[in-house]
Amino acid sequence: MRSYTLLLSLVLLTTFVFAQNPNYKMGERALINGDFKSAVTSLEKALAADSNDVNTLYMLGYSYYHAGNYNKAVTTFNRVVSLKPAENSAYYYRGKARNIMANDTKGLSNPDREKLLLSSIRDFTKAIELNADDVKLYQNRAVAYRDYGVLKGQKIPNFQDKTKAVNAFKSCISDFEKVLSLTPGRKDITTQLADAKSYMQNLN
Repeated sequence: MRSYTLLLSLVLLTTFVFAQNPNYKMGERALINGDFKSAVTSLEKALAADSNDVNTLYMLGYSYYHAGNYNKAVTTFNRVVSLKPAENSAYYYRGKARNIMANDTKGLSNPDREKLLLSSIRDFTKAIELNADDVKLYQNRAVAYRDYGVLKGQKIPNFQDKTKAVNAFKSCISDFEKVLSLTPGRKDITTQLADAKSYMQNLN
């Protein structure tokens, strides 16, 4: 009787798991087609079958990001890196989401904006540690450093910190120079590099 009960439980569990697979496939198909809202709907259902499935979590975080739900993207990529710490693209998208949230979230306090930008910088730094040849990581970290430098350079009482702003711009410039060394002749980076140098000079 006990063996039968155990077998029945396993059959029911297997049936439940496989019943969720169509949602995974539907989510994957929607993601490939660029229909990220539909992908989110299907992948959220697929995740109910296995809340720790890294592939489902990654695709869900990616879909949240491209659907503009950056807060949920960050939360989901948190779970991805907790299960798979070497997934550098999860750090990349989490960093981008945090940078966007820092710049675009209405009513966000400056201290919270600062926390998001510093977290974004740490994400890109971790991604670079895992893949030092990926040029987009340096470019995005440069942007995060620039945004942080601009934030800390603002003349806000008890918040402005010129030293931190200057150091951020120096790091920004270094990263943009790294991008140019890997992909010479990029006019967009040359322009952003010149802007960063101008920002830093105007702090004095």
